[in-house]
Amino acid sequence: MLKKVITIGAVTLLLLGGPLMGNAFAQTQTPAPVAPPAADTGDIAFMLISAALVLLMTPGLAFFYGGFVRSRNVLNTLLMSFVLMAIVGVTWILWGYSLAFAPGLPFIGGLQWLGLNGVGLETTDYLKGSNPAEVVSYAATIPHQAFMIYQAMFAIITPALISGAIAERMSFRAYSLFVLLWSTFVYAPLAHMVWAKGGFLGLYGGLGALDFAGGTVVHISSGVSALVAAIVLGPRKTHPDRLSPPHNVPFILLGAGLLWFGWFGFNAGSALSVASGTSGNLATNLATTAFVATNTSAAAATLMWLILEAALRGKPTAVGAATGAVAGLVGITPAAGFVTPLSAILIGFITAFVCFYAVSFKHKLQVDDALDTFPVHGVGGTVGAILTAIFATVEVNSAGKDGVLRGNVGELGVELAAIIIAYAIAAVGTWIILKVIDATVGLRVKEETEYQGLDINEHGEEGYNSEFGDGIKVSE
Repeated sequence: MLKKVITIGAVTLLLLGGPLMGNAFAQTQTPAPVAPPAADTGDIAFMLISAALVLLMTPGLAFFYGGFVRSRNVLNTLLMSFVLMAIVGVTWILWGYSLAFAPGLPFIGGLQWLGLNGVGLETTDYLKGSNPAEVVSYAATIPHQAFMIYQAMFAIITPALISGAIAERMSFRAYSLFVLLWSTFVYAPLAHMVWAKGGFLGLYGGLGALDFAGGTVVHISSGVSALVAAIVLGPRKTHPDRLSPPHNVPFILLGAGLLWFGWFGFNAGSALSVASGTSGNLATNLATTAFVATNTSAAAATLMWLILEAALRGKPTAVGAATGAVAGLVGITPAAGFVTPLSAILIGFITAFVCFYAVSFKHKLQVDDALDTFPVHGVGGTVGAILTAIFATVEVNSAGKDGVLRGNVGELGVELAAIIIAYAIAAVGTWIILKVIDATVGLRVKEETEYQGLDINEHGEEGYNSEFGDGIKVSE
C-alpha cells in the first residue's frame, strides 16, 4: 500500500510540478542571444534604388549648373560635380563613413569603421569588444553596407553644391583638394551630430533637432560654405559689368528635372524602409509620406516662382521654373517625413517666396555667388528647417515631435540652435580650409585663363569645339 501511495505521489508531482520546476530552471539560465532581425528583400531593393536615385542627382546638378555658365567653362563646371563621385566615392569608404556614423564623441565619429572594418552585410552590427547587447544599427531590415552606400550618395552631392558659388574662376586642383578636406572636416562632423547615434544635435539622444533628409547637414552646410567661398575667392573679372546669360537653358531644365526625379530617393529613401514608423496603433509609411511631400513642395514652389516672375517682371521664365523647383525641393528636405501634404504646399510656397527675394538681395550685395547657391540652398535650407519646427506633427511620424502649430513652441528654439551651430561649423571650417589651400597651392586661375575659359586651360578640351577656331564652318 505504501509503495502504491509513493508511486501515485511521484506521478502527481511530475505532472503538476514539472512545469513549475521547468520555469524555475529556465529563470536561472543565461538568455540566449537574440538573433539579428532578418533582412527584408523589399527594403533592400528600395534602399539600393534610392541610393542610385541620389547618385543621379550629382550628374543632374552638373547639367543644372553647366547650363548657367559661359560655354567655354561648361566642361569644367560639369566636371566639378562629376569628380565628387570619384573623390568621395573613395574617401567615404576609407574614413568618411566612420567619422560620420561610427560611435564616438558627440561631435565626431570614431575610427573603428575605417576601411569599412566591421561594416558587414548583416542587418545588425555589434561593436567589437563591447557589450553584446549594445547594437550599432541604423536600419533593422537592410545590410549595414546598404545604409553605408546610401549615405555615401549624400556625402557626394553635398560638396558639389558649393561649386555653383565659385564657378568660372577656381583652379580644378584647388577645388579637388578643397572638397576632399571639406567632406572630411565639415560634412562628416555635421552628419554625425545630426544623424548618428549619440550625435550632439539629432534625435538619437542629442539636442533633438528634426532633420529628416538633410536641411542642416546638406543644404545649410553647403549654402553657407558657398557664400564664404565666394567672398574669400573674390568675384569673377567680368562681375558685375560683363556677365553672360545662361549659355544652355535646356541643360538647366534637364538638370532640374533629374534633380527632382532623384530627390525622391533623397527624401523617401531616408525612411530606410518601404514601410516604417507608427502613429498610435496605426502603421504608417514614411517613405510614401516623404515621397508625396517632396513632389508637392516642388510643385508648389515652381508655381510660386513663376507667379512672382509674371507679376513682377512681366514674363515667367524656364530658368525661373527650374530654380523654383529646386528651392521647393530644398525647403521640404528637412520636413519630408514629419509633415502633411497640405503643410508641404505651404512649405513650397514660402520657401520659393523667400528664395526669390534672396536671389535679388544677393545681387544688390554684389557678392559673386555665381549660380545662387546660398540664396537657394543656404536660405532655402534655413527656411525649411524653421518651417519643419512649425508644421511637424507626430500624427505623421511618431518618432518625431510636434511643432509650433501643435503646441510645441520650444521646438522652434531647438531648430534655431541647430541652424546657428550648422552655420558656424560650415563658415569657420570653410574659411580655414580655403586659407590653407590659398597659402599652399593657390585658389584662383590666372586672369588670362579666366578670360579664355577654364575648359581649354584646365582640361585641354572644349565642350563644343568652337571657342578657339577648331569648329568646322558650314561654308567649308
